[in-house]
Amino acid sequence: MPFINVKVAGPKLDATQVSTIQTGITSLMADVLKKKAELTAVFVEESDSAHWTVGARTGPRFAHVDAIVTDGTNTSEEKAAFIAQTHALLRKILGVDLHDVTYVVIHDVPKDSWGYGGLTQAERARRTA
Repeated sequence: MPFINVKVAGPKLDATQVSTIQTGITSLMADVLKKKAELTAVFVEESDSAHWTVGARTGPRFAHVDAIVTDGTNTSEEKAAFIAQTHALLRKILGVDLHDVTYVVIHDVPKDSWGYGGLTQAERARRTA
């Protein structure tokens, strides 16, 4: 049940770009990190590129991805593959103007510290055991 927040600064995204980011990230979560696609939430936020700098300089296009997953459910190799493939996906969708300093961060959260539907991941695991 990952939650992914994708922040993009620069020219306004069209509906196809937003949808492609959402479906692409969901597919990567399922294929690379072995998460359930039907429980993967992706939120795409936009801002003006004037509000974003790297090295105190603005640019034409920036992005940042925060992905929250349950601690201990993925290997370092899986995470590295997700980070690489997410960057490639964003470059394909957002174009060559995407700044190289596009961070993809995977937050490993303890299963007793998050959940959905009113239940923590720890409680869900306990109930299925």
